[in-house]
Amino acid sequence: MLSMALLLREQKLSLRDIALRLVITKGKKKGQHPSPATVLRLLREHDESAASTRQL
Repeated sequence: MLSMALLLREQKLSLRDIALRLVITKGKKKGQHPSPATVLRLLREHDESAASTRQL
């Protein structure tokens, strides 16, 4: 889901549009779309980990 979210962000889509194109593949919410807040958290965590990796 992260790789697809990153690809859609590169295409300048809004968080809401990204969330509508993603589908949860595991767990209790399998088959549903994540919320825009979940997408934001996912992308923010990725950006923070990438930034800390670059600093090392």
